[in-house]
Amino acid sequence: MATKPIILTAEGHLKLEQELEQLKTVRRKEVSEKIKVALSFGDLSENSEYDEAKNEQAMVEARIAEIEQMLKNATVLDESGITTDAISVGSVITIKHTKLGRVDTYKIVGSTEAAPLQKKISDESPVGKAMIGHRVGDLVEVEAPSGVIVYEVLEIGK
Repeated sequence: MATKPIILTAEGHLKLEQELEQLKTVRRKEVSEKIKVALSFGDLSENSEYDEAKNEQAMVEARIAEIEQMLKNATVLDESGITTDAISVGSVITIKHTKLGRVDTYKIVGSTEAAPLQKKISDESPVGKAMIGHRVGDLVEVEAPSGVIVYEVLEIGK
């Protein structure tokens, strides 16, 4: 089965590398210490601290493996190659909801970096997918669970 390519901005790539480093150098040691403390309590059959620490260790190791896999398959965007002619991954867009008149600014990012509360939307989200390739002045129809929403592209930046 082919692995889906992961698109990251330089900032997103750096954040993943930092998280991986923190997990490997800090979290592993913390969890290891918790396991040692829990083992000192004796009988493992009724030792909830030990069970909890082993579960935490499994989650940390799973996240490490996940990040390593993402970084291995990641393509880092060359942000100098992003143009303001048309919307692409890496573009910062200002769009207007034509019915409500609400104006929002978003950065289009790969799905790994999506953080809607930080105004970073995935290129695979309904809005992100619909916006790709459009230009300033275009009216873009977005299929949403509530129905079709029309946005006007006001600005494309980097």
